[in-house]
Amino acid sequence: MKLNYHPETDSLYIDLSEKTSVETREISEGVLLDYDADGHLVGIDIDNASNKVQLKDLILSKLPSKVETVAA
Repeated sequence: MKLNYHPETDSLYIDLSEKTSVETREISEGVLLDYDADGHLVGIDIDNASNKVQLKDLILSKLPSKVETVAA
C-alpha cells in the first residue's frame, strides 16, 4: 500500500494494489474508488484532501509489514 499526497492539486491517492485500474466510481464529491478488471478495489483518490482528511498525522498500528518513508 502506498499513500501519495500531491500538494499542487491537494489530492491524496491511496494505492492499495499494483493492479491496473479499469473503472472509477465517485462515491461522494471528490472521493473516487478505482477498481481492477476483477472488480477489486485497487485505489482511493481524494480531491481537496486537506479539507477531508487529517494529513498532519499518520499513525500505523500493528501492521504486519515494513514501513518505508520516502522524502518528498
